[in-house]
This record gives sequence, structure tokens and C-alpha cells, in this order.
Amino acid sequence: MSKRFPFITAHSGSMNTIDHTLPSIMTALQIGADIVEEDIRITKDGVLVLAHDDLLMMNEGVECSVSGMNYDELSPFSFQGTHGAGSREFRICKLEDMLQLIRPTGQIANLDIKASECIAPVSALLRKLEMTEQAFLSGCGLELAMFVQQTDPELRKLLNVDTELFRSMPYEHAADQICRDALAAGCVGININYHFVREELLAYASSLQLPVYVWTVNEEDQMHKFIDWGVASITTRNLQALVDIKRRMLGALYD
Repeated sequence: MSKRFPFITAHSGSMNTIDHTLPSIMTALQIGADIVEEDIRITKDGVLVLAHDDLLMMNEGVECSVSGMNYDELSPFSFQGTHGAGSREFRICKLEDMLQLIRPTGQIANLDIKASECIAPVSALLRKLEMTEQAFLSGCGLELAMFVQQTDPELRKLLNVDTELFRSMPYEHAADQICRDALAAGCVGININYHFVREELLAYASSLQLPVYVWTVNEEDQMHKFIDWGVASITTRNLQALVDIKRRMLGALYD
């Protein structure tokens, strides 16, 4: 294997665990993820929490707004998860609790930012925990990436690709625009839905030293393709399959 094996990124709720929970994160760390992805929002009183949507559905059928309530108001309740086996109930989890799990392992946190109000508090928390080199931001379209650059240029971030570009112009023009936007916003790489990835994008991004992170790849044949193409990271819910592929490929080097 001439290329470095891609980083293995565990999507929130990988291996059929419940999204946005500490057991999901612990499962990812134990199986062998290099990077653990989670969605980040902020409560009314400024507590960073794990949540994809602002509106969470309580078991009683009542909706709660993460941004409209204090953490202590949210924390007693059980909410309905959207993914995972068995009971899908979960309680709101602090980002700090996630980072405290990851910190001693040396693995990396991929923080998928869902609101611009999270940026300054995330920066402060990472500095408090001395984890600025052990985390990076995703979920950043061009506008949000520029905002991060203005707020804290030392925060590492990926540019989330606006796939509408591929529908509005020729592929090579879109690839050029994406890379120019990433460089202009000080991004350390590109984060893109795997359906829109072609080898010419990877080659052009590589020429500009912009690693490409692809999401969310659950089928093994697609995993093999992107490994061969030399992407920087593969995000998956099917974590065990990708870890097993890595073990087989690395093992073959020494047979």
C-alpha cells in the first residue's frame, strides 16, 4: 500500500449506537476510530451540547429548543433519538464531557458546528482543555468558515462543500472554486459528500495541499475506492468494516 491509509472517522451514532451520546463516543474510540464526529449546538445559557437539530422531541411528544432553553432545563428530560438500536432515549450531553473522554486517548474530535454562536465558546473550551491540536471544526460553509477565521484563526477547520456548485457549473470549475474558497477562509481541508468526489478534484486539491475528507461512506466497495483514491479521511457509521479493511491491508504488508 503506497498511500497512507485514510483517517477513520466515526460518524455520530456509528455501529448502531444512539447519536449524540457518550456510549456512542466510547464505542467509536474502542473499535479504533482515529477521529470521532459529533454535532455541536449551544443552549440559551451558553453550554455547548451534542445535538444535530435545534428542536428535540421529548418522549411526551413535546418539542424543546436547544437554543431557547438553559442546560439545567434540558438536562432532566429524555429525548427521542433518530438512530440506534433498542431504546432510542437519550439525555442531552455536554461537549466538555465528550472532549474529556477523547483527551487522554490522543484521538481527534471532529466538531460539526450547527450554529455560529458556538464558535467563540468552542474556541474557549478547546483552549481551556489544551485540545486545540486535538480537534477541528466541520460543518463550515464558506460564510461560517470566514467567520471562524475572523473569530479565531488558529482554530482548525474544514470547508464544507456547497454541492450546488456542481449543478451550476462544469465540474472542473466547481473544483477550482471550492479550493479557492477553502484557501481564502484559511481551511486546513475540504469536507464533501462522497457522491460528488471525482479523482480530478482530489488531484487538484492535493496540488494545493488541501486534504479531502469524504462522508458518509458505509459500503465496503466504496470504502475501497476512496482508499485507492487517496482521500485523507473516510467518515462512516459502519466503523468496524473500515477498521477491518485497514487491519487486512496493513497486515498484508507484513505477510
